[in-house]
Amino acid sequence: MRHRLTGAVPRLAAPLGSLAAAGAAFVYVAAVDPNQPGHYPPCPFLAATGLYCPACGGLRSAHAVAHGDLVTALGANAAAVALFAVLALGWLYWTVRAAGARPFALPVRPRVWHAWAAGVLLAAFTVVRNTPLGTALTP
Repeated sequence: MRHRLTGAVPRLAAPLGSLAAAGAAFVYVAAVDPNQPGHYPPCPFLAATGLYCPACGGLRSAHAVAHGDLVTALGANAAAVALFAVLALGWLYWTVRAAGARPFALPVRPRVWHAWAAGVLLAAFTVVRNTPLGTALTP
């Protein structure tokens, strides 16, 4: 008779492989400080326009998250911290579903307006962080 855990191992391969890849990326960013010049290439959008893109400060934010400094992470890029949280919750949901041999299904049906709302929020974040009102959002 086959043990239940034996069947779970193949089902958990993709979520655990994804966790290993994301973990390796965070370990690298934790070890190689993006606050020190020369470790990472500069943002091409910032270099070309002098404006912060939505991702500017994302590596510094990941570095701070990896070191457990949430306040600094939010200051570097609040949108990146929100994305890290959403991805972590999505990964947890995926893993629980896979462990229970249930197919992955989004708990909320994606709608076109969800994508538009996310795009509008990201655009607003980008615009505000490039104005005097958004100095707290600049990396």
